[in-house]
Amino acid sequence: MRAMVLAAGLGTRLRPLTDDRPKALVEINGRTLIDITLARLRAVGIHEVIVNAHHFADRLVEYLQANKNFGMHIEVSREDVLLDTGGGLKKAAHFFSDSSDEPFLVHNVDVLSTIDLQLMLRTHRTHKGLATLAVMQRKTSRYLLFENSILCGRRIERGGEPTPELVRAVGHSQALAFCGIHVISPRLLELLTEDGAFSIIDAYLRLAASGQKIQAFRADEYYWRDLGKPENIAQAAEDVGRGVISLF
Repeated sequence: MRAMVLAAGLGTRLRPLTDDRPKALVEINGRTLIDITLARLRAVGIHEVIVNAHHFADRLVEYLQANKNFGMHIEVSREDVLLDTGGGLKKAAHFFSDSSDEPFLVHNVDVLSTIDLQLMLRTHRTHKGLATLAVMQRKTSRYLLFENSILCGRRIERGGEPTPELVRAVGHSQALAFCGIHVISPRLLELLTEDGAFSIIDAYLRLAASGQKIQAFRADEYYWRDLGKPENIAQAAEDVGRGVISLF
């Protein structure tokens, strides 16, 4: 099984920690986010990874080389212009072109969790969907809507009364927050008709509207933390110190 780590973002919310480094090299208790993420992937048997890079890309490449790619086969997909999550995945599609029907994992570098990745993979294979998204009930400004665990829309809350954006007719939908981890079938790559920079969530919604199955994997029982802000990094470090979570 192969994986992609999304690490190209500017890390704007993490400033000043990202003033002189990519967010992938921000540290928790002496371990970089990319080190932690790669260790997480190795723990489930993944040793072939592509990482996208933009902000201080050279520093990330040098770090990986200095650590001998942590014993893994790692490629770096450089983005001269940020391509967002969907565009970044599309640019890296060649990495998965010879993997037949083997699904692959996509993991944000600024996410720390104990989500059972092996169970996610088994769930994806059982339901034979196009993609399986780790989701949970938590407060966010951007919800995905699911009916019977199948993606049917989204709801964005930016003040005022939020209006659901449904991509297919539903009876009752449930609003859940995306966790930044997904399992994807390679055939999705051929269906990404968008060009340039685009969100993978926008592509998922378009494909769901056409009848493709985008499945939810409920992750409510697991530890999960967004590491996109300095205070979240500090909280994660405290959680590690208290033994709430280990760094793999």
